[in-house]
Amino acid sequence: MSRPFLRPSAMIALSAVWLAAPIQAPATAAAPTMTVSAAAAPVAETDDAALFQAMRDADLRLATIAWRLATANAPLCRDTAPTPGIVVHAIDQYDPGVRKSLPALFGFEGPVAVEAVVPGSAAAKAGVAANDTIEAVNGRPFSVRPAGRDRADTATRDAAQRQIAAEPADRPLRLTLLRDGHRREVMVAAQPGCRSRFEMLMGPGLTASADGDIVQIGSRFFERFDDRMIAVVVAHEFSHNILHHRDRLDAAGVKRGLLSEFGRNGRLFRQTETEADLLGVHLMRNAGFDPQDAVRFWREHGGEVDGGIFRSRTHPSSSARADAVAAEIAAIPPDAPMPDHPALIDAAATPLR
Repeated sequence: MSRPFLRPSAMIALSAVWLAAPIQAPATAAAPTMTVSAAAAPVAETDDAALFQAMRDADLRLATIAWRLATANAPLCRDTAPTPGIVVHAIDQYDPGVRKSLPALFGFEGPVAVEAVVPGSAAAKAGVAANDTIEAVNGRPFSVRPAGRDRADTATRDAAQRQIAAEPADRPLRLTLLRDGHRREVMVAAQPGCRSRFEMLMGPGLTASADGDIVQIGSRFFERFDDRMIAVVVAHEFSHNILHHRDRLDAAGVKRGLLSEFGRNGRLFRQTETEADLLGVHLMRNAGFDPQDAVRFWREHGGEVDGGIFRSRTHPSSSARADAVAAEIAAIPPDAPMPDHPALIDAAATPLR
């Protein structure tokens, strides 16, 4: 973006894990379902309401995909967190120059508000709605971080996400909400999910990454992909977090940067990428997505993804990825339970060698 006039919002339903090597991002010719400007124009030259609505729509698309994957696969994960299905944002993650206009668009009767609610989620069933201000969780108020006083910063939002994620996953959440000056308390039923945060990253590139704590998906994906294809990317990155790949790569002593592509370093990076591809199809199947979309993703868009002769050696070729994913799907028994428990899950604590 030409200036930091906003920061991406993120799904708080979860919290906790970030990785090493990002997936090499694909492109698609699918008709866009929304538009997010890759390089936002100055505030004075753009329709703020339309831009912020486009961001809200994209954030909700990502949150809905992530919520489905996280909650459906909770029985597989040893590390879970409350996953109520809400997208939170903080007013100080936006540029000070636009903050005065935000209450009319997003509520913001306090520092932290609900940007969107996943349909069918525990929060939606409890009556939580977009533009509700969240004052406290289980009686504990949110804290405002000073970093966002004079510039856009996500510290307050991140702290709110982590505060919610720190609550017991198997217990209800008591949210203190404020809307139009009226305060109310809402009990949101327990809804555990595999622990991870998710956010849309504004920018011109088709980028996606995971670091053990958060999955980031570039805004360009939401311009160029439908939700089936985005689910492939989210499931892949989410798998890195579930499998603790960053911690395991660090423990294995791998080198990053230029040395990441060679020898043992390259082999271990490629191993983790393949593991994320394979676990991803199980996560998709368990959440009601068609795992064959992963095969289509790599076969139909792989030439734009792997960079041809410039492909990074930290990632297998797109054709190899498509073949590996197809073989993994074929090996799933027709009567496999939902959710099924792939052996890869049990390797999450195993050192990489």
